[in-house]
This record gives sequence, structure tokens and C-alpha cells, in this order.
Amino acid sequence: MVREHVIIECTEARAEGKPPSRYMTTRNKKLQPNKVEKRKYNKFLRRHTLHREIKD
Repeated sequence: MVREHVIIECTEARAEGKPPSRYMTTRNKKLQPNKVEKRKYNKFLRRHTLHREIKD
């Protein structure tokens, strides 16, 4: 199977002293070899922020 599960975490929350929001998503290793970056909603900051893949 080529798809793998990854966890993405908010990049802005730690700088503001808030807890980071985390989401679980999948990616295709062959088509997307780089780390995943998506704009998702952070409930602690109450706005959409950039979330990046973190290492497990």
C-alpha cells in the first residue's frame, strides 16, 4: 500500500503560547514525497492556520 497516515500540527499556536491543534490525514508517498502542508482550522486560535506534517 502506497498511502500512509500522517499527523499534521499547527505552526502558529506554539509561538502564541496556545496548545497546538493536530489532525490526522493520509498522503501518497509516490506522488507527494515532501511533507504535507494544509490550511486547517485551529479551535484554540479560532482561525485557519498552516498545519505541517510532524515526525511520528
